[in-house]
Amino acid sequence: MTKMIAGQALVKVLEDWDVDHVYGVPGGSINHTVEGLYLEKNKVKYIQVRHEEVGAIAASADAKFTGKIGVAFGSAGPGATHLFNGLYDAKMDHVPVLALVGQVPQENMNTNYFQEMDEGPMFSDVAVYNRTVTTAEQIPYVINQAIREAYRQKGVAVVILPENLTADEIDYVPVKTPKIISSNNSQTIDSQDVVNTLKMLKEAKHPLVYAGRGLLGAKDVLTKFAEQFNLPVMNTVPATGVISTDHPNFIGTFGRLGSKSGFEALQHTDLILFIGSEFPFARFWPEGVKIIDVNNNPYDIGKTVDVDYAVIADAKSYLQALIDTKETLPAGTWLKANQENKANWDKWLDKLARDDSDGLNPETVTAKMAELAGPNDTYGVDTGNVSEFGVRGLPMNHNQRFALSGLFATMGFGLPAGLAGALSVPDAQAWTLSGDGGFSMVAPDLITEARYHLPVINVILSNERLGFIYYEQVASKQHLYGVDLTGADWAKVAQGLGGIGFTVKSIKDVDETFDQIKKLQASGNKKPIVVNALIKQDDPVATAFMPLDAKLYGQEAVDAYSKKYHIDVKEQPSLGELLRAQGDND
Repeated sequence: MTKMIAGQALVKVLEDWDVDHVYGVPGGSINHTVEGLYLEKNKVKYIQVRHEEVGAIAASADAKFTGKIGVAFGSAGPGATHLFNGLYDAKMDHVPVLALVGQVPQENMNTNYFQEMDEGPMFSDVAVYNRTVTTAEQIPYVINQAIREAYRQKGVAVVILPENLTADEIDYVPVKTPKIISSNNSQTIDSQDVVNTLKMLKEAKHPLVYAGRGLLGAKDVLTKFAEQFNLPVMNTVPATGVISTDHPNFIGTFGRLGSKSGFEALQHTDLILFIGSEFPFARFWPEGVKIIDVNNNPYDIGKTVDVDYAVIADAKSYLQALIDTKETLPAGTWLKANQENKANWDKWLDKLARDDSDGLNPETVTAKMAELAGPNDTYGVDTGNVSEFGVRGLPMNHNQRFALSGLFATMGFGLPAGLAGALSVPDAQAWTLSGDGGFSMVAPDLITEARYHLPVINVILSNERLGFIYYEQVASKQHLYGVDLTGADWAKVAQGLGGIGFTVKSIKDVDETFDQIKKLQASGNKKPIVVNALIKQDDPVATAFMPLDAKLYGQEAVDAYSKKYHIDVKEQPSLGELLRAQGDND
């Protein structure tokens, strides 16, 4: 038992849970929590962000990169409300985050005091655990319970802290209750589910796997399953990296952020093994396809698409049970055609990367990032067209880690995720990929990267346009309004905020700049880097609907689409054509 202020005891609990850094901005109603961070500064690093939103997003990204809880704080009133963007990102992508929220002293509550708000109801929707402490002595217990619930329910825990209580001295006794950071999801699988799944797989002509975040951390098992059963594998965007992006059975993803190979596979499949996901765009899958839905949360089964067979199980354990049967499926024309289709798509992206005759293509930039990327690097990818380029171009073929704002899709995710990557995976390079729209929302926190000597490489695809929304306004025949952006010299901004800045607008510029970056890395650079890539304004190829098969869509549709996106159908024949060429008439 040791005497200390409750604010310090709070931080002691964080230490017990292996939290080594916390984001936030000090304020009058959170000052003694900050005092606790000062007293424990040798064990928990306080990261002073320039905006609480950045801290909360970074905490969410910490959890996405590592599976460990992220922690952010804000003072009463505006400090609390600024946290919401990051907290909702964590809620919707199901990752553990702890929010420490300041409150005015108890004697001033309910008196219309300065910055006083009724904070409990504010967080009721976003939080799986939401408590206001009422005594100083209970603070360590409540913090411990909050963290346990954040892990158990994979969501946001909020603890509201009246300032007078964190200032009180208490007798601190470490909590002895064993902690479980990540539960072992291994479980007994119903043998009948395995039998029925095998039967459905064998009866299908064109089966495929659609993998979600529930399989993150199970790359070896998913890879073994795909190889043993000779199945093409797709993944949801937030699950990027669940199978190596250069594995021959990986064929991309579906939707606006997808690939030709992914879109076309769904047009020809007759069975989807849908594992570990609540993918909201499954409702746009073709009708008439049989679906086996595997999820450890029964309430997520059938949430977005009707299913033919439901399996309540841990995804990894379920695949392992199928592997253990020693069964297999033949490597027929279905897998071969999908592999060829994906290879053709990759060649086309590479062709774009080597062409700047009409301006700089984003593919040039992501290809160069891929060239420099190390096996353990982290990528924080922002929301918008930039998400498409990141998903299509960044390598996830070793132990790299990928994070973006999945279901919440907040702009401004990239830079805070770079902070998280640099702090949570310090022995690897942290990268961010942003559009100029999203980056401009959070640019001041380049100062944070500089302050803590975090050499994050921040790549900005600048085209002075909110490209994702521009496309939607064009598609819906609206007036183009509010989607143009006033440009900025982000290289000079970086220099002014303590970093190193480069501007590129050609392949030559990209090559020379990244050569300089390699030299900076070799010399032990500790400053953040910004690469302002002035890309052309062309829309990325639209993959939500790709009418490239004349048999399905008519020659006129094929000609119009291929002309718009400069696709040579001889170089990229449709999956249907590849199947038919091998005698598979679907």
